[in-house]
Amino acid sequence: MPTPPRLSRRERLESDLRMLRTSAKLAGAAKHRASSTTTVADKWEAVVDKHPHKVAMIDASDDGREVTYLELDQMANRVAHWAKANELARGDVVALLMMNRPEYVATWLGLAKLGITSALINTNLTGEPLRHSIDVSGARHIVVDEELADHWQAVRGKEHPVELGFAPGWEEMAEHSTSRPKAGEREGLTCGDRLLYIYTSGTTGLPKAASFSHSKYLTVSLASAAMMNLDQKDRTYITLPLYHTAGGVMALGGALLTGATAVTVRKFSASRFWDDCVQHGATTFQYIGELCRYLVNTPSHPLERAHGLRVALGNGLRPDVWPDFQERFGIPDIVEFYGATEGTGSLINLDNRVGAIGRMRPQVARRLGMHIVKYDVDADEIVRDGDGRVIDVGPNEAGEFISRISNLTPFEGYQDEEATEKKILRGAFSDGDAYFRSGDLLSQDEDGYYYFVDRIGDTFRWKGENVSTAEVAAVLGKATGVLEANVYGVTVPGADGRAGMATLVVDDSFTTEALAGESAENLPAYARPLFLRLQSEVEITGTFKHRKIDSVKEGFDPAAIDDPLWFFDSDEKAYVPLDPPLFARITTGDVRL
Repeated sequence: MPTPPRLSRRERLESDLRMLRTSAKLAGAAKHRASSTTTVADKWEAVVDKHPHKVAMIDASDDGREVTYLELDQMANRVAHWAKANELARGDVVALLMMNRPEYVATWLGLAKLGITSALINTNLTGEPLRHSIDVSGARHIVVDEELADHWQAVRGKEHPVELGFAPGWEEMAEHSTSRPKAGEREGLTCGDRLLYIYTSGTTGLPKAASFSHSKYLTVSLASAAMMNLDQKDRTYITLPLYHTAGGVMALGGALLTGATAVTVRKFSASRFWDDCVQHGATTFQYIGELCRYLVNTPSHPLERAHGLRVALGNGLRPDVWPDFQERFGIPDIVEFYGATEGTGSLINLDNRVGAIGRMRPQVARRLGMHIVKYDVDADEIVRDGDGRVIDVGPNEAGEFISRISNLTPFEGYQDEEATEKKILRGAFSDGDAYFRSGDLLSQDEDGYYYFVDRIGDTFRWKGENVSTAEVAAVLGKATGVLEANVYGVTVPGADGRAGMATLVVDDSFTTEALAGESAENLPAYARPLFLRLQSEVEITGTFKHRKIDSVKEGFDPAAIDDPLWFFDSDEKAYVPLDPPLFARITTGDVRL
């Protein structure tokens, strides 16, 4: 990857001033401490009272149905009265298996009015992951959209809670009052109480239920609004699922708690994206990097520069996609951020610096308790010195990002105590301290810009060198004819480490000859994929992350894989078809790797 140019003194000062201005707004978002008695429900009702007849939500998947702030609040009130009628009370949990629609938002808002926790279930889950997510929440009831009822019924057991199914028209709630529950219903409730369970999807294993308090919801959503300079005239287009932090807290919460309008769709559609943005007057949108990649890979659309988008906020926008995305669609500002649903530290890139996930002067970061520390990929552990303390990395050196856990930046953990403890690093710099382990390898350059390197576990070692799957994927993603690249390491019998393999989605211009040449030009020999797998689409999670665990397990065995496979023959300096005889020669050590 080319090294970005250094900042001039003037550019550094301008960047610092941008951060200072935004930090002043972020300070307001951060005032909602655990001890505060102004909960999400209180903040929401204050916004409703300020402009009850303003449009709060537009359901673009339902013919542009508009719901005002007052109407959404009345829907939420019906939910609260339903909950009381079913003897639900503060501290209880209700699981929500619902698609993006106003009724979903009204459900958890209504429950929040009584101090009830909503467990936001991933709508893509089926089978054991779905059963696990519901069970681990401890929910007494589950609210299920009709279109997801089959998924629920397939895993439902006798021990499971009562379900209440909602048709899109909200008929089930008609019998309950639209009046607000009395203020006394929330007496004693504080911002430190749990509002939601939000599940970390990741790319491997079963989902973990992360606790999300009222304080965290207010802080994250209002910080998001500050990063985008949202006001009441804005309309935020949300294609991401509302069961995750990006869509349901940053985008939705940022809009609704500032009096803006949220435009939602059931699912992302590249073909409908620009039509929706123009039709509904979107001024901002929340992205995941892969959404931007999908849009860049679509044919020209007549409205792709006729929109009113002024800023896009999100994470994971790869450097090979960023310039094409911003220039082609004419979006003035890209605000890339870094953070985790359950994390205690975050970063922001306000400078349109391609590839950077944030910027902060190192001394400021350390005062705030954010560090990049040395990590041993081979040993799969953080490095400690002779005194047992962790070691800060130098400029441009990769290490694990950790952030301090304190009363001001609490780690609210997961429903699973063992999983919670695994994310805590103790005694990092002094006895008794505690830090949140991000599980991410980052680096920081001399100008203070942070860059994502890889997920721990995704980085693998080959030929004595560490290989970043993210960096290799970024290079392959720019290769001729490659639409998507999912990179991972696979085990080869008799070989140390893991060899690189890439699952690719390609178009008609792709050739293995071109890929071999471009890989040789842009990647060191040890990082070039040894194996290729061609697919019509790459499997992804609900938040558009590449799912790798199955691909790693399947490896490169042509007897177990129907997709076309290729092997890089170092003698021929070319990719050759990988058939069973060649596979046998590789696994027996007859082929030089």
